[in-house]
Amino acid sequence: MEWFYLVIAGIFEVGWAIGLKYSQGFTKTLPSILTIIGMIASFYFLSLSLKSLPIGTAYAIWTGIGTVGTVLFGILLFKEPVNIMRIVCIAFIIGGIIGLKLISNH
Repeated sequence: MEWFYLVIAGIFEVGWAIGLKYSQGFTKTLPSILTIIGMIASFYFLSLSLKSLPIGTAYAIWTGIGTVGTVLFGILLFKEPVNIMRIVCIAFIIGGIIGLKLISNH
């Protein structure tokens, strides 16, 4: 279950990061509320995963999921630039996430 919790935490991290953009500096009420709920949910599920996963592994994967997801949604929703170097860097992050999962004893 700890890996499931970690993936859910990462998904909520993507949600609150995107929510920050929509909240426009916490000046928009509904996006701000949803962003804060996403933050709380993300930290909650991360804390559940940390009951048995090593902090370094869990934190790196959590931020990796958040980073990759946020970049992809930034490209899709906000028309952020796409170039080969960006794709290569995202591929390295995904490779790191997979590598950490594969070498984990959990």
